Amino acid sequence: MKIIVIGGQGTIGSAVANHFKKKHEVITASRSNGDVQVDMENSESIKNMFEQIGKVDAIVNCAGATKWGPFAELSEEDFYVGLRGKLMGQVNIVRIGRNYLNEGGSITLTTGVLADDPVKGATNSAMANNAIHGFVLAVSQEHRNDFRLNVVSPELVEDSAERLGDAFPGHTPVSMLKVAKGYERSVEGLRTGEIIRVYE
Repeated sequence: MKIIVIGGQGTIGSAVANHFKKKHEVITASRSNGDVQVDMENSESIKNMFEQIGKVDAIVNCAGATKWGPFAELSEEDFYVGLRGKLMGQVNIVRIGRNYLNEGGSITLTTGVLADDPVKGATNSAMANNAIHGFVLAVSQEHRNDFRLNVVSPELVEDSAERLGDAFPGHTPVSMLKVAKGYERSVEGLRTGEIIRVYE
């Protein structure tokens, strides 16, 4: 399979890309590194990325910015960070990317445990993540016969635990292999319209 991993230089994205490289052709994309560059907050940039790489069998997105902070201190513009990055960035990857999928192709998005178990300061992330869950459930029904669409929702991952663990009290980090296997289930399996939670 030919797979593009957007955010393939990040903590989760690099683990996912390396996992798929064992069996597939993998192209990584990010804002400044990777095989191709993309600004996922810009529709024209997303289209240009797909024009560069051509048709693919699977699109995997592991990127998307949100704004952390206490709800009482978040401005309207702060909320747009998550709306533009995590939410509309992924919506536009599906909206544009579906036109570059080979027959039987799939798209996999990324959210996270904050959709179900938000921690202090995670309002923006929780909001965007849950919006993506609803988006995936709806679009997958409309396009059931066209392409598969799923979302992987990881717990705090081991490679981020030292840096972020204090912000996730009581959470048990999951291994990078287990997270990568969640993406494998989406890309190589038969699933569509599923929220693949990798929490334990």
